[in-house]
This record gives sequence, C-alpha cells and structure tokens, in this order.
Amino acid sequence: QVQLVESGGGLVQVGGSLRLSCASSDRFFSTYSMGWFRQAPGKDREFVASTSWSGDYIFVADSVKGRFTISRDNAKNTLYLQMNSLKPEDTAVYYCAARTPGLGPSRALDDFGFWGQGTQVTVSS
Repeated sequence: QVQLVESGGGLVQVGGSLRLSCASSDRFFSTYSMGWFRQAPGKDREFVASTSWSGDYIFVADSVKGRFTISRDNAKNTLYLQMNSLKPEDTAVYYCAARTPGLGPSRALDDFGFWGQGTQVTVSS
C-alpha cells in the first residue's frame, strides 16, 4: 500500500501562488509515475498534471498549462505542484496519485491506484 500525504493547500487571492507537496514514505516512490487531480464541489475529479518516474515525461491539462508546474524530488520522496496565476475556477480539493511501478504518466483517473487524502485550495476573488 502506497501512502501519500498532500500539504500546502490554503486560501489565496486571485493571481496568487501556492505550492502543493505530496510526500510518500514508500521506498519505491522513485519508480512510480505520479499525478495531480482536483475535484471542485459538485464536479467530477479531473486531471491536472502527471509525470513519469524520472520527470522526463510530463502531461499537463490545457486548463492549467502555462500556470501550473509538476515536479518531483525522488531523493525526498516528494511530488510538487507549483500553481501560479491562480483563478477562482482553480478552487478544488487537490489529490496526488501514484501508478503501479513501471507504467508511464497518464491523464486517466482510473490508471492511478493509490491516492492521498487531498488538500483544499481556495482562490478568492
């Protein structure tokens, strides 16, 4: 069982920035492709960004392209999401997720088998 713990969420004004972190104690963290998803109230969970185990291959949703950056530090077993130029529509609970080792990054929610508990991001106008 892969345990993932998100942090870094909070309340921020429009145009502001936040950096989310997702920490894992799993010693195989560096072998997992990872992703960020979000779920706004009353909406389905949606893809935000995904990275391969090495960080060499990255997918980013069109809605956040140019504003959000996914990265990872395998030495620290941590995944990051840098969010800039935040908009009210970015308000959601943000989840990190891991794929089975050996599989590449994905935009599909069902491809990820391990999830964190989520962290709330609220962007006020």
